[in-house]
Amino acid sequence: MPYSRLHIVAAALSLALAIPAIAQDEIAPPQGKGRVVVFISGLAGPKHDKPLTDALAALGYDVVVYDGRKIEPGHGDEIRSDIQQAQQMPHALPGKVALVGLSMGGGFSLAYGSHWPDLVAQVIVWYPATVFLNRTPGFIGRVSVPVLMFAGESDNFRDCCLIRTARSLAADAAVVKAPLELVTYPGVNHDFIPGGMNYNPAAYKDALDRTAARLKAAFGD
Repeated sequence: MPYSRLHIVAAALSLALAIPAIAQDEIAPPQGKGRVVVFISGLAGPKHDKPLTDALAALGYDVVVYDGRKIEPGHGDEIRSDIQQAQQMPHALPGKVALVGLSMGGGFSLAYGSHWPDLVAQVIVWYPATVFLNRTPGFIGRVSVPVLMFAGESDNFRDCCLIRTARSLAADAAVVKAPLELVTYPGVNHDFIPGGMNYNPAAYKDALDRTAARLKAAFGD
């Protein structure tokens, strides 16, 4: 199976716990109901990422938050179930979701959600874990959902999210015309969101603005 290597690498890096993920929180939009953004956290957990999830909800989306540390790596069945659960949340409007992930959660979002056009309208990943993707045969060729990826050019966090890997993926995507766009930030390191260990206001604002524009386009708002 194509993701057996993902399973092995993720387990070796201890990037997840073998505990079924449940929604940590539903952050309703100001208008009460909205299109669904499924958010998967990184290793620091959902509390660390709350400034970003609150910002996404303020844009008018129903943000359903999952703890990436509790997602078991494998073939993506759990994340697919999480998406389907999110679509049934009290403040959710019907239809496809957007999948947003940070770091480890970005790796999961990219690895699985980018291949699910039946469920996902857009994948947006912030400094995602990409260490395993170049070792996954045929990954880029199966990308069928638009992907927007943000990467700091000075990211050296555990060697999981290196700029050279992100650029390699983007180059491969260009060759096969896969819908993947990479935006990079010179001098920016991992975890550049508010409250992050390398918060960078300019990079964060740009990435959030681009996220807002891409979500609006994906949902036809």
